[in-house]
Amino acid sequence: MPAKPSTAAKTRNPRPYAVRHSPIHGRGVFATRTIRKGADIVEYRGKRITMEAADDLPDSDPDNPFHTFLFELSDGRVIDAGQRGNAARWINHSCRPNCEPYEDDDCRVFIAAKRTIRAGEELSYDYKLNVPGRRTARLLADYACRCGSPRCRGTMIDLRKKRR
Repeated sequence: MPAKPSTAAKTRNPRPYAVRHSPIHGRGVFATRTIRKGADIVEYRGKRITMEAADDLPDSDPDNPFHTFLFELSDGRVIDAGQRGNAARWINHSCRPNCEPYEDDDCRVFIAAKRTIRAGEELSYDYKLNVPGRRTARLLADYACRCGSPRCRGTMIDLRKKRR
């Protein structure tokens, strides 16, 4: 009979993050230990759907219709973390983020550390949201940023990218 793994072996490499209440917005993801610059932290997971299907989805939160768990992929599809999603969906936006998402050749999205992140820091990345329609003051306010960084642009929308 094989030996049982020791308790130390079971806890040797726990997740480097935990989900808890965030001062930025609702839930957030926080480092539980130091995370080195360039390290992959978590994969952004969820159901893969077309952009058209994503546009037809009901609001994920009727009380906050501009809250989203959608991540746009380079192939035109979307990851809907509201379905089969994981903790990555709780990583909040910041205009001065400590993380950045990247997409690999298989259209998988990973969140990596932009810099060394200390235990207790909230993880964040720039959502660079791409929403249809004209960029009105109302639309920008609907997607208001709450990051509090000194150079906050005031919105989670990517002001350089437009979707038809």
